[in-house]
Amino acid sequence: MENKLQFFVAGLGRFGKSVAVSLDHMGYDVMAMDIDEAVVQDLSGSLGYVVCADASDEKNLAAIGAGNADVAVVSIGDLSANLMTTLILKEMGVKKIVVKALDELHGKMLKKIGADKVVYSEKEMGVRVAHNLISPGIVDYIEMDDNITILSIRLPDAWIGKSLIDLNVRQKYHITVVAIKRKNKMTVNPRPDLIMEKDDMLIILGDSESVRDVTESL
Repeated sequence: MENKLQFFVAGLGRFGKSVAVSLDHMGYDVMAMDIDEAVVQDLSGSLGYVVCADASDEKNLAAIGAGNADVAVVSIGDLSANLMTTLILKEMGVKKIVVKALDELHGKMLKKIGADKVVYSEKEMGVRVAHNLISPGIVDYIEMDDNITILSIRLPDAWIGKSLIDLNVRQKYHITVVAIKRKNKMTVNPRPDLIMEKDDMLIILGDSESVRDVTESL
């Protein structure tokens, strides 16, 4: 992957850890920070660059180079620290800031101070968010048992006006398009000669490696 996105993750609880580790496993550069030394120590072997520090302190963010990140994920449980970290990262010029909110009111506050995306979920959503960050075309991502992944993506521009036969997706990408959602209608097991249209949503099934290759190539 050329010109890889750089990520900064503040707060390594269940959600933050899941996002950071998922991105790292996908081969992306991840900087991470948590105020709990035990948490940092536990992840030191899993993440390439993780430090123990208070992310709500601008000096600490500057020291790790958080302002150079393309995307920052804030997953700090303390309300004040969560807001302050988000505000500082915004002022540092981070292009996209994703923040885990404690509740709806907190989410509204985050939006007002510049958060680009607010999420409310925990560990089970961490992997989905990680994949969404590397490819905005991904709507949902579910990793099942036995190395099988289900992916929901917006139809790539290059696929508009083509059929599954034209694209030869099974042989080229080693995936199966199990359904196509067009407007409010879901077509399960679509015909191979069905011409795909702009704004179609594809539900894809495949092994995790093949699905990852597809998301990186589209």
